[in-house]
Amino acid sequence: MSEKKMTSSRRHHLKSLILQIAQNWIEQEKKEAVSAKEAYMAEHCPAPDLSGDQNTLMETCKKLHALIDKIDEERYDAEAKVQKADKEIEDLKIKVVDLRGVKKPALKKVRMSADTMLKALLGSKHTVNMDLRSNLKQVKKEAKEEPTEAVGDWRKNIEDKADRKKMFESS
Repeated sequence: MSEKKMTSSRRHHLKSLILQIAQNWIEQEKKEAVSAKEAYMAEHCPAPDLSGDQNTLMETCKKLHALIDKIDEERYDAEAKVQKADKEIEDLKIKVVDLRGVKKPALKKVRMSADTMLKALLGSKHTVNMDLRSNLKQVKKEAKEEPTEAVGDWRKNIEDKADRKKMFESS
């Protein structure tokens, strides 16, 4: 069952069809939102009665202003709650990142000479050529040197020779 690849012209044609359908849906949703808003306004906000003298109109305006002030306070309270919730969400996101931590990649073992390590640490400008093993041997030899007065004891000489033998066997 080999599945054929879709040609690019067919893919572009299908993509344009999907985009046209989506655009029609968006236009339909906008129309539905406008009609829903009109229905809500007709249900909850009946047309004001403008018949009557100036006093009744003034009373109607005062009532409208009182309603507007009340709705403004509710909107402000709702806005404050939303801002508080948004701030809490941001704090929780930061906590999640802190708790998760930074994922460290698995380290690979890399064999690297001392010279390349020093070049990596110090940069390519500093070229350091040093044989660390020879330096270590020199340090060991310097540490083993003892004053000539202590050489007289033959037991110490035997222990030193045993230590040297162990040193050569271990390397």
